[in-house]
Amino acid sequence: MSEIIALGQPTVGEAEIEAVREVFASGWLAGNGPTCRKFEEQFAAATGTAHALALNSCGGALHLAMLALGVKPGDEVIVADYTFPATGHAVMWTGAKPVFADVRADTFTIDPQAAASLVTDKTAGIIAVDPFGLPADYDELRAIADRHGLFIVQDAACSSGATYKGAPAGAQGDMATFSFHGRKGITAGEGGALVTDRADLDAYARKMHSYGIEGAVTRAALSNLPLPVFDEAGYNYRMSDVAAAIMIAQLDRLPAILDARAAVAKMYGELLGDFELLTLPHVPADRTHPWQSYVVTLAKGVNRGEVAMSLRDRGVQCTFGTYASHQQPVYGEQPVLPVSADLFDRHLAIPMHANLTDDQVETVAATLREIVTTVASKN
Repeated sequence: MSEIIALGQPTVGEAEIEAVREVFASGWLAGNGPTCRKFEEQFAAATGTAHALALNSCGGALHLAMLALGVKPGDEVIVADYTFPATGHAVMWTGAKPVFADVRADTFTIDPQAAASLVTDKTAGIIAVDPFGLPADYDELRAIADRHGLFIVQDAACSSGATYKGAPAGAQGDMATFSFHGRKGITAGEGGALVTDRADLDAYARKMHSYGIEGAVTRAALSNLPLPVFDEAGYNYRMSDVAAAIMIAQLDRLPAILDARAAVAKMYGELLGDFELLTLPHVPADRTHPWQSYVVTLAKGVNRGEVAMSLRDRGVQCTFGTYASHQQPVYGEQPVLPVSADLFDRHLAIPMHANLTDDQVETVAATLREIVTTVASKN
């Protein structure tokens, strides 16, 4: 087998190691500590928001967003269908019902008209998703939300560093959630964040992310012996200070990571743009893509499974795009959403990370062209 070209790979090194050393030397490794507070300040600035809360996952961030926004049993929340199911799960965790909306065929983002058609007197809000990092149509979604008195949560799991009409991803919703999983553009292996401009939402989420009480850093600033009072059953969604230190170093790297990923995407466009058996990602002119993943759409009738296994046999890692959530049995019987279902069937994610060399990108593109042509000829 030839060299393995990784689907995704973190960009880490001495800066992250040194950051962890400093946390070890400080003696505070646990969650919700001084290094978390430092990261929160920097991440709020990076996302153009007033408040950021460091968390152990984007799923936890989504759950806290639902709680802070008052979602309760009997409510409905409109959810972009083409997404990892954590988005829909977070609604279910509150006892509410996710109502899935179909997506646009060109950007894979929630179709505002589809979302508008699903609003009922039970609808509490909309969760839009930035698939693979590309921001959704937030101006159109905001108009719908304002017309019906709904909230918007931006599932920005993949979109650290993206922009929408000049503003950083994360600044478009009432709250926004991020992931720092190992395949994301910036990563601590795992982790997440919740951002908002509203102090009340941040305060409630902050309380609930640590069992329902104030954190030790806040209590330590009091002049008397603080005795926490538990008046709600909160959760342990804290990020450790070790992970926060890594994330501070990763934030410093973000501009260089974005540049490197953009260069890879540009090469793919040049090498594959004329290949009629693939459709390449579309990026509207009013937003920028951080290229957390690079996902191509195979022509109808091309056997994706055969393409994927042949690529892997040749050392090129690949996978499907993401999920058509309405097809997952956990959500019960759902109406068919044809665009999302079609993307789920035909999308193929190929290697995308900041460490790819030009030679590797050329190998991926040439191998993909050869295999897709061969597979298509069998039909």
